[in-house]
This record gives sequence, structure tokens and C-alpha cells, in this order.
Amino acid sequence: MTTFHKTDRAPDLSGFPGRRIGGAALIAAPLLWCAGLFLRYLALRGGAFTEAELRAFEAQPFMAPSQLAAYAESPLLATAAQALFASGAMLLVLAFAALARLVAPRSPRLATTGAALIALGLLGRMYSVGVDATAFALVDDLGLGPATATVSAAYADLAYGPWRVPVTAYFGQYAGVLLLAVGAHRSEVLGTGRTVLLLLWGVLWTGVLKEATLFDCAVAAAAAGLVFAPLGVRVLRRAAPDRAAERSGAPANTWSRLLSW
Repeated sequence: MTTFHKTDRAPDLSGFPGRRIGGAALIAAPLLWCAGLFLRYLALRGGAFTEAELRAFEAQPFMAPSQLAAYAESPLLATAAQALFASGAMLLVLAFAALARLVAPRSPRLATTGAALIALGLLGRMYSVGVDATAFALVDDLGLGPATATVSAAYADLAYGPWRVPVTAYFGQYAGVLLLAVGAHRSEVLGTGRTVLLLLWGVLWTGVLKEATLFDCAVAAAAAGLVFAPLGVRVLRRAAPDRAAERSGAPANTWSRLLSW
């Protein structure tokens, strides 16, 4: 349970992104993100390819050939996966801004720095989405074989991006989630269990034409249902701390904090 002490300032939910937008984003963004991952998994592992073909894909140094083959086999499914994943990434910028506002009263530096770095990482993902869409268009125009050869030959340059700006931005996700998770735990916005779940969410792969695994989908679903959505509901229901919790809440001891959910 989120606890605010008497000495704490109430989170300012009136500023960007706002209580309603922030709360809605906390609920919708991770669900879209999770759905995109699951459809990406199904496009490759949903039965369109034999075990021998899947093993051949796994033997490749990069997963680009498998993702292009998945698109060629199921273009609607692969496109829907990309669209939902991109939508989730964009809305997560708003969701993390709302989470940072909950954390800021007690950990302002961790909240602002963490949210800013996460936003950079999520914006970097938009570059990946653009490269993926271009690669899929090459499959339509050239056919699977020539498109795969073209993308594979230029994969390193495509993955790093111009002046390595996108690949540098990706690391904002990892550093930012760590900082914001520490701040959320210190502020008692999240207990230890949900903090660990948020950190697991934060280590999801970044880059161009990547494969989603069942583990990725499970972590995303758990984070959506257990971390983001409950916070979104609380944000939507109130703009001020629970005064009853303020009156009855006492600082938790170290062990109870470590074992908290």
C-alpha cells in the first residue's frame, strides 16, 4: 500500500501529464506494450514455422532474419505487434512521468533523473520501430531473400543509428528504471516485490528487429497488472494522499520494508 507520512508533501498531480492522463497512461501503456510483445512472439512462434526452421533462425548471429520471415508469413500479425508495441512505448513516457510525480515528494532527484532517462530510452525505441517498418517494406518490395540479405549486410549500422545516437539513448531505459525504482522504494510508492518486478521490466532488450520470448511477455504482463495498473487506478481516484494512512502510518522498520510487496 502506498503510504505518505505527515512530513511528506502530497504528489503534485496537476502538472504534466495531469492526473487523468497520467492515470490512464499507467493503465493503458503497459497493456499495449504487453500485447505488442505477445503478438511479436506469436508471429514467430505461433506455428507458422517448423522446429527445424526455428533452430535455423536461432543459429543466426542476429534475429533479423527470423523477424523478416515472420513478417513475410504473417504480415498483419507482425504489423499489429509493431503498432501496439510502439503505442505502448509512446504512452509509457506519460506513465513514467506520472510515476515520477508520485515519487518526487520524497525522492525528487531520483524521480526526475530516472523519468528523464527512461523517456530518452523510450524515444530511442521509436527509431527501432522506424527501421523495423522500413525492413518490412523491403520484404514487400524485394521479396524475403533479397530483403534479408540487404538488412543483414547493413545490420550493425542500422542497429546503432546515425552517430550512435539511438543506441546511446537505449541505455537511458536501464539507468533510468534503476534510479526511479530506487526512488519508488525509498518513497514507499512500491514495496520490494513490485520494485523488483519494475526492474525486471526495465531490462527488456532494445534494438532493431528483436524477438520477444514468453519470459518477456510474462514479465510485461506481471508488471502491467501488478505495478502499473494499481498505481494508475490510485492516481485516477485521488489527487491527494490518503489522510487516514497519514494519521495511522508509522515509519516501517528495515525488515518490513525489505519484505514488503
